[in-house]
Amino acid sequence: MQKRIRKNYLIYATMLLLFGGLIYIAIEEGDRFLHHEANFTVVQGEPFAMFCQFMSDNLHHPLTTLLIQIIAVLLMVRLFGYLFNYIGQPGVIGEIVAGIVLGPSVLGALFPDAFQFLFPPDSLTNLELLSQVGLILFMFVIGMELDFSVLKNKINETLVISHAGILVPFLLGILSSYWIYEEYAASQTPFLPFALFIGISMSITAFPVLARIIQERNMTKTPLGTLAIASAANDDVTAWCLLAVVIAISKAGSFASALYSVGLAVVYIVIMFLLVRPFLKKVGEVYANQEAINKTFVAFILLILIISSCITEVIGIHALFGAFMAGVVMPSNIGFRKVMMEKVEDISLVFFLPLFFAFTGLRTEIGLINSLELWFVCLLLVTVAVAGKLGGCAVAARLVGESWKDSLTVGTLMNTRGLMELVALNIGYEMGVLPPSIFVILVIMALVTTFMTTPLLHLVERFFCTSGRKAIFEA
Repeated sequence: MQKRIRKNYLIYATMLLLFGGLIYIAIEEGDRFLHHEANFTVVQGEPFAMFCQFMSDNLHHPLTTLLIQIIAVLLMVRLFGYLFNYIGQPGVIGEIVAGIVLGPSVLGALFPDAFQFLFPPDSLTNLELLSQVGLILFMFVIGMELDFSVLKNKINETLVISHAGILVPFLLGILSSYWIYEEYAASQTPFLPFALFIGISMSITAFPVLARIIQERNMTKTPLGTLAIASAANDDVTAWCLLAVVIAISKAGSFASALYSVGLAVVYIVIMFLLVRPFLKKVGEVYANQEAINKTFVAFILLILIISSCITEVIGIHALFGAFMAGVVMPSNIGFRKVMMEKVEDISLVFFLPLFFAFTGLRTEIGLINSLELWFVCLLLVTVAVAGKLGGCAVAARLVGESWKDSLTVGTLMNTRGLMELVALNIGYEMGVLPPSIFVILVIMALVTTFMTTPLLHLVERFFCTSGRKAIFEA
């Protein structure tokens, strides 16, 4: 054994000497080309100064800048997510706040030099593209999480509750736009797309946050939890289809022009459900009992996701809708979806989505709300959002036979907006429909309506427990 080791070291030393010597001779022979060096500028200077310049150039390279941004974002998101979990709030709220803290509202205001170093303007394109890729993966997961069996079992009640939670706030949002359009948006966008985006921003429910809250409160298997999840899922599907129509109208400029995009969207949905879904169901049966899916099949599924996103982007209803629909038509067997979600969900939630929060934070400059009138607009939109969503869903739940306690609980849960609201708002901002000040106000509205969910649930629980005790005591 020792003899073999010595032999290997001898071979290694001989190899180094032989090839090292040959490389040295080859480089020395290169001196014959020295007369060509007069055509080039040779950098002269102290070795340490040259090294410092080399390090500085590397530090400002686009890839290095992006990696530093990712490090900062991931650290801040983990910190704020932990802090908000500690105070009993969903971690996603902390992650959203972390993005705002990294933006011009906090970091840019307190440490402008650090902000400019971390987020130079010419670096934001890379961050935006990565965040968009993350959103596509996230919407794919959201589509896969939809359970159609839950929707079927509660279809009568959920249709009333979820669509009341869209129609009422949508109407109130459009009416609110009459008061704010002329002053804050008339110079930037026509009234129709602005009013539609205000309406849709009032109507969205954050299905992932709602599901997480229900899980944390051990309501998943209860009739009330099932009703809330089914209503949120129905709301999710309807709201994203409605958002697709709103985007088409906004891009086309009029409802008549948007009919072409809407028509193509209908054809696309029909193809996805009647052709792609049955095909994927047969393919999924092959993998139903397998705990691992080979890389070729994962690549095939991701290719369907990208093609679907590309098609919806081209026809004018945004790539995120295509990603959502790709998730919806995936095979319904639990084994397949579990494996696929494990592969996609972690990287999208842990890595990509924080980049979206950071990019949203860079757009959210709270200092833009710099007048009493704008704070009044903020209060107006938050009030309209809560009254329309919470009130509309609660009244609808009461009308279909739920108790006031359960109705208010469902309304409170449906009032959660969170991440899904930010996705819609960023689309409106990118299209130029939402002015920066209104965008900031709507981001605040998304945070307030999400933050208030847990305290309101405790308040409803306490109120009805107290009322129940009083009734028992009086009896």
